[in-house]
Amino acid sequence: MTRAETEVEAEEFAARVAGILNDACLALLTSVGHQTGLFDAMSTLPPATSRAIADAAGLHERYVREWLGGMVVGGFVTYDPEDRTYRLPPEHAACVTTAAGPDNLAGMMQYIALLGEVEQRVVHCFRAGGGVPYSAYPRFQALQAEESARVYDRALVDTILPLAPGVVERLRDGIDVLDVGTGQGHVPVILARAFPRSRFHGVDRAEEGIAAGRAEAERLGLDNVRLTVGDATDLPGTYDLVTAFDVIHDLAEPGPALAAIAGALREGGTFLMGDIAASSSLEENIGHPFGPALFGFSLFYCMTTSLSTGGAGLGTVWGEQTARRMLHEAGFPEVEARSVEGDPLNVYYVARPGDRPR
Repeated sequence: MTRAETEVEAEEFAARVAGILNDACLALLTSVGHQTGLFDAMSTLPPATSRAIADAAGLHERYVREWLGGMVVGGFVTYDPEDRTYRLPPEHAACVTTAAGPDNLAGMMQYIALLGEVEQRVVHCFRAGGGVPYSAYPRFQALQAEESARVYDRALVDTILPLAPGVVERLRDGIDVLDVGTGQGHVPVILARAFPRSRFHGVDRAEEGIAAGRAEAERLGLDNVRLTVGDATDLPGTYDLVTAFDVIHDLAEPGPALAAIAGALREGGTFLMGDIAASSSLEENIGHPFGPALFGFSLFYCMTTSLSTGGAGLGTVWGEQTARRMLHEAGFPEVEARSVEGDPLNVYYVARPGDRPR
């Protein structure tokens, strides 16, 4: 490479880094727009002034005006300087409003602020080792519940469950189901409403999440949901179906947890697991549309929370190759991996345990 070519590459890379700084700030602005309902409000308005937008969203105009400035220079919102009006184009609203459902990327931006809250603790771990405990992320479970609801409210019953042949029919007849790492229990609640003849149990180590799930089940009058505080390596009872969505790679002991799941399945039972859509080989993740985000989430949450308990800290080492290997080692000789349209972050594994000794 010539000196001139080196200088051009250096300039291009510097411009890219400057763009990252701008985009990081846009991520926070986008998170604010989601949390305050500004995107939703603007999607229903014609071109409007900052005062009209603030009134529609029930917010203070001065803050809204400054936010709108960032959205204009960031290319999210258009601006007419003569009328001083702002507009959210419909083609932009399609991925930043609540109505977009699983396509709403604005909700994901909340994780950027969440991870920033623990940045100094993660920096400390680079020097001292260990990890950042789960308790340092008080908002995580609520964000996770919001994110998963966007997908599961629309796709769990009609799209994800049918990936496991025969499961929907058995659920209609009435079976016992366990959701591991249930968080706020939203998955058992969705399933309990759809399949009233079946019985659903959710287990999670976070007491506040279990309390929130119990409150939702009670509010909906569901008597076929039971949520308990517990550990994924010590599961109570036996079940016809076990589910675990976006949780196994986070665990301190993913291998023992998978073995416990295999042991908790009855003869002919099925394990349905949703987890990271990535490769265990770094080079195969180059070009992944969410590659940097996956490594960022792993460093600032998945890996470090596992390491904080002396766990495996799999992080982005987890991928389809590792998932298949660990499932086989745990006692699942039959494993099928499937993807779902509209959910680019997850792969769904359908696994069945091997023959039990008689």
